[in-house]
Amino acid sequence: MNLSIIVPVYNRPDEVDELLASLCSQTIRDFEVVIVEDGSQNPCKDVCDKYAGILDLHYYAKENSGPGQSRNYGVERASGEWVIILDSDVVLPEGFLSAIECELQGKPVVAFGGPDAAHPSFTPIQKAISYSMTSFFTTGGIRGGKAKLDKFYPRSFNMGIRRDVYQQLGGFSKMRFGEDIDFSYRIVEAGYRPCLFPDAWVWHKRRTDFRKFFRQVYNSGIARINLEKRHPGTMKLVHLLPTVFTVGVIGCLLLFALGAGLYVEGEWLDANGLRPTDNMHQGVGFMLCVLAVLPLLLYSGLIFIDSTIRNRSLWVGLLSIPAAFVQLMGYGLGFIESWWKRCVLKQDEFTAFEKNFYK
Repeated sequence: MNLSIIVPVYNRPDEVDELLASLCSQTIRDFEVVIVEDGSQNPCKDVCDKYAGILDLHYYAKENSGPGQSRNYGVERASGEWVIILDSDVVLPEGFLSAIECELQGKPVVAFGGPDAAHPSFTPIQKAISYSMTSFFTTGGIRGGKAKLDKFYPRSFNMGIRRDVYQQLGGFSKMRFGEDIDFSYRIVEAGYRPCLFPDAWVWHKRRTDFRKFFRQVYNSGIARINLEKRHPGTMKLVHLLPTVFTVGVIGCLLLFALGAGLYVEGEWLDANGLRPTDNMHQGVGFMLCVLAVLPLLLYSGLIFIDSTIRNRSLWVGLLSIPAAFVQLMGYGLGFIESWWKRCVLKQDEFTAFEKNFYK
């Protein structure tokens, strides 16, 4: 058997159903599927049983230990020369595996990854979140699936690696989050060069509401400091931009509050006859409010226009504005907290963040 598809699952039976259905439509059939149930209260065994006679499917249930360790658990029980790591919230186009096979033929590749996209059936919020995670105006386009001059680092939603290399490197670490980037860094540090397979893309649902999305990107911001500690020199300018954006937004809000306060004070002074009607407080307060709001409105307008054009939907374009702010500020706030705990308070990775983030 050539390919082993590894999928860790936590309380997502409906998503697993969609993923397995998309695997049934693949033009290549020589693969096995390893589902690892990571301590779910709402397991997907019944879903897997539906496909037992259709796919070469192996279902395992274990105690909760997080996605990284669950992937390792699955790889230990896999038999393919290549392992493909997928998240449970992806759906595969029918040419996904054939695109991988085509790329692997005649190429000296040991690790690879592919991009993600939003399916037409996704909800407007899911499309807006997908936009915010891939747009040049939010992430610099680093997750948009285009070839870059710098090294390519596969993500766990769509990652492939030769099984012997996976085992040689020890698989995923016990990091609470950012474990996929840590693994990609270790692949590169071992002397291998992961390749981007642009045609091996997946539909990625990501999060279904802004609260869950905020937690996801907040954890990503935390992970960035932890990754820099583990792999010095891997932090790039683009990783700092969400924090700069967050500080800028907070500064704009404070400036607006100051301007509004001055304006209200001017109104009060006028009402009590203490200043002439055209007092300076109101003029300065109004100007400060305009200066505070203008950059936020300009950025929001840019996001709205670009997303509306890309998604061909005014509603998705409108939802992309809060999605962009959640994406950037969630990441930025997580980054700031992690910097404070790891760099200022000098706490280690696990005592700084003791909460179990897998659940």
